Amino acid sequence: MGISALTPPTREDMVETVLEFPDNRLLIDLCGEFDRNLAQIEHQMGVHVLRRGNRLSVIGDKGAREQAAAVLRALYARLESGRGVVAGDIDGAMRLGVAMPDVMRSGGAEQIEMFTGGRVELRTRKKPIEPRTEAQKAYVANLFANELGFGIGPAGTGKTYLAVAVGVTMFISGAVERIVLSRPAVEAGERLGFLPGDMKEKIDPYMQPLYDALNDFLPAKQVQKLMEEKRIEIAPLAFMRGRTLSNAFVVLDEAQNATTMQMKMFLTRLGEGSRMVITGDRTQVDLPRGTASGLADAERILAGVKGVSFNYFTSKDVVRHPLVARVIEAYERDEAQSG
Repeated sequence: MGISALTPPTREDMVETVLEFPDNRLLIDLCGEFDRNLAQIEHQMGVHVLRRGNRLSVIGDKGAREQAAAVLRALYARLESGRGVVAGDIDGAMRLGVAMPDVMRSGGAEQIEMFTGGRVELRTRKKPIEPRTEAQKAYVANLFANELGFGIGPAGTGKTYLAVAVGVTMFISGAVERIVLSRPAVEAGERLGFLPGDMKEKIDPYMQPLYDALNDFLPAKQVQKLMEEKRIEIAPLAFMRGRTLSNAFVVLDEAQNATTMQMKMFLTRLGEGSRMVITGDRTQVDLPRGTASGLADAERILAGVKGVSFNYFTSKDVVRHPLVARVIEAYERDEAQSG
């Protein structure tokens, strides 16, 4: 009779990495309420994490064990620096790896220099913002390095959110004097009819995602004051004609719903001292059938132009609920099969 099936695991099989954390209060925050942070790491990295006093034992295959241990160390260092740890931070640490170099600081050229390797952090009035995937990190770096940047990919990948965060960071540092946010006022597949109210009340429903992003980075009263002073503007794409946008950080959201003529008009608004970001999702075009998307044309025409960057996202970069990524993947598979 063989012994392989009945032999209890040896000590060598139960390999573990033991981590010691001197501050028990921070260790409690690291573990999370009811150890939910540890449970997230266990589930996503295929390890077991046991708490013994001020130590955590990570049990599993060598590669997974070492990665999980590095993530735990990085998250503890994050807590030591005075920042919290939530589910998204854990997910970001696992996606990005765990290098913990200096934090990027606000202020024009300084920000670009701090991008050399490791973590990136954007300083806003309300909270620091960190890219959570390699694609997001490259995107943010390119927005600082280039005067015109494109972020193209599915919903939930942080294209607009990060663009507005970069704009707020540059505004706070004095690198730009104002922020201009725009998107085409195109209905997403349904007719809403005539909306009541004045012009602002009519367009606000289309602009709400931009308001949401701003309010995440700046206090509401400050947003209101800056808008009254025209230092922050949120306007439909049609309102951009005839303007020259100087010393501004300009974002065009939902650019797949801009026509070719609208896209050319918008791109030529760029003035001295300004930066422009174009974001869009090629799979969510709401233009009338037969109307070409200006985003697709811009990709083709501007490829290789100096000073223009293109960053692409996939379902792997979705930072909303994990189910969103699976939904996008399912649709992509269906389109590939039917195509």
